Amino acid sequence: MCGIAGFCNLKGDWKENIGKMNCRMNHRGPDGEGAFVSEDGHVVLGHKRLSIVDLSSNGAQPMESHSGRYAIAYNGEIYNYRKIAKKLTEEKKVSAFRGTSDTEVLLEAMEAYGVNGAIALCKGMFAIALYDKKERELFLLRDRVGEKPLYYGFSGETFVFASEIGSIASIDGFHNAINTDILDIYFTHGYIPAPYSIYQDIYKLEPGTMLRIKFPYRKEDISITSFWSMRDAAKKGQENLFKGSGEEAAEELERLLKESIKEQMVADVPVGAFLSAGIDSSTIVALMQSLNSQKVRSFTIGMTEAGYNEAEAAKEIAAHLGTEHTELYITEADAVAVIPKLAYMFGEPFADSSQIPTYLVSKMTREHVTVSLSGDGGDELFCGYTSYESVSRIWNKMKGIPYFIRKPCSSLVLHSPLAKNPIYRTKGTLLGAKGPGRLYEISYETDPLTKKISRNSVFCPYKYNEFEEGYLEEVNHNVMLMDMLMYHPDDILVKVDRAAMAVSLETRVPMLDKDVVEFAWSLPIEYKREGKTGKKVLRDVLYRYVPKEMMERPKKGFSIPIDKWLLKPELRDWAEGLIEKKALRRQGMLDENVVWKIWDDFTRKGIWRIQIWFILMFQEWLRENKLF
Repeated sequence: MCGIAGFCNLKGDWKENIGKMNCRMNHRGPDGEGAFVSEDGHVVLGHKRLSIVDLSSNGAQPMESHSGRYAIAYNGEIYNYRKIAKKLTEEKKVSAFRGTSDTEVLLEAMEAYGVNGAIALCKGMFAIALYDKKERELFLLRDRVGEKPLYYGFSGETFVFASEIGSIASIDGFHNAINTDILDIYFTHGYIPAPYSIYQDIYKLEPGTMLRIKFPYRKEDISITSFWSMRDAAKKGQENLFKGSGEEAAEELERLLKESIKEQMVADVPVGAFLSAGIDSSTIVALMQSLNSQKVRSFTIGMTEAGYNEAEAAKEIAAHLGTEHTELYITEADAVAVIPKLAYMFGEPFADSSQIPTYLVSKMTREHVTVSLSGDGGDELFCGYTSYESVSRIWNKMKGIPYFIRKPCSSLVLHSPLAKNPIYRTKGTLLGAKGPGRLYEISYETDPLTKKISRNSVFCPYKYNEFEEGYLEEVNHNVMLMDMLMYHPDDILVKVDRAAMAVSLETRVPMLDKDVVEFAWSLPIEYKREGKTGKKVLRDVLYRYVPKEMMERPKKGFSIPIDKWLLKPELRDWAEGLIEKKALRRQGMLDENVVWKIWDDFTRKGIWRIQIWFILMFQEWLRENKLF
């Protein structure tokens, strides 16, 4: 795991600027750094290294290919690099490798098979910058699911890219304005989905895509193409359903997960795993332990707060599996101390409050290992969220009523006295959904205040409101695909990457292996959901290692009681300082009356809206970047 950065056509001191970009993401790679500049001085690549595979200088980056044609700066891991290295030597594409790093294998594969050919061979997570000296072309690539971040765009006439947006903002002359068009989306979801960022002219490269920019590196010299698509994988899987029994599906999933885990445990540094009391992480740890003769290291954090602690259950599971388990109980003070670090850590407004415990468990884990596997992806791939069942159930009740009848009925309810009651307002809003995808999207928008926080009400298209109704035949799969296109890469994976990399911990996600993902999309819904219980096939795998009764307990999630804490003096003073009315008016982006209506409803009436945290994280980001 590392950090990459670079630019084309910078008018200034390239050494000083790449140094600043590297420095801003020192946490991503504290073990070393480097820079490459093209002969003509137009292209510069920077790299910060967290040494995982081949700890010697042979793995240092930026790295040039054996022929000298290509230079690469790369963040991530190619898990099957040994197989690719064998192919390269057997086909006499490479006579010998200088070292044992996956970077060198990736680079030589790109020279041997072309960029697209090489990426098709790779299984892993990555953000890649590759410069072709001969053609004077720069390539940027991001992995299939979006595990590794990659921002790009223009600061004036300079094309710039980096693993973190804060690195881009550190270059000389960066004055890009805030992109107020995306604030409605941010205050609805609590994060900014790709391709957008908080700044104008700066974007997130979409998962599974490749950007090419040719000399002279202007906006019109950019092309972006897809080398893998989650939409296509889902469509193909659902059109070619797995024909075996439920038991056979579990056997195949277990085989694929074991293969993925075996590859992802390869490292020249200590490896462990996060363990909650949930199905996903328990499955990963169980399979890890089954593949190891030595005890696997597992890590969890607990809280003394009633209703938020899964540490006791995790400890019981760890004892059953025989892992070497480490737990840490955190206090309210521990969590509150993290809040001032969040804006810097995430680089742009991000407000999933589980970012706090994720950082704390990462910090504790890093004291013992350098790599940690996680169970992320299980909910979205195997129908784990209760919201999926809710959408399916509600839509099945609604779909028999024609839309031309439901739409005016929705308007009637929303413009009647009934709308004062949140329950009727929610029902009235959902009644106006044209299809299950829209039903899922507007479930985030049932509170009318959400769309009034930002003063900019311009319509901004994004993955949820652009999703094609009925793209997949089955309702649950449509909603799961929506989340795999946006919520999972732009919330879950962002949260884990930034929180873990803030303490220089590499995280790996076995369930996001290409073969596992494609197999998951081939399963019929009855193999994933049974009544209100999701992740059926995943449970069938887990119950081969952990007794069912040990797992049958209410899910608490990885959350904190942020609503309770905000009412206490320390955090309340911090919050009210951030939303001071004069400051909001001066900034001109948020409606101070709406913000204070939301805050007063909370502090005086006990009405909690998650948008409170969204607003506070936005304001804290402004303060961190001296825009407050």
